[in-house]
Amino acid sequence: MTTTTSTQLSFRDRAVLRAVAEGRCQVAGGCGTSLVIDGLCCSDQFVGPRLAGAGLIAVGGSAPAPARLTPSGMALLQAA
Repeated sequence: MTTTTSTQLSFRDRAVLRAVAEGRCQVAGGCGTSLVIDGLCCSDQFVGPRLAGAGLIAVGGSAPAPARLTPSGMALLQAA
């Protein structure tokens, strides 16, 4: 797991974390951790793998499945 602090999170990262917290994101099937937000593919193809690699989001089962915040992701979002 990569260590990430709130100062290293971009505005887009925080927006995606908020969308995950609101239940608006799914991890697309067969595409690693590519995100679908509000039914549309996320235009930043790297944000899902970056946040998952940092241990901030996880998949709640086999993809496609809703993305969920990890405890670390929740803490960073609340601190931001």
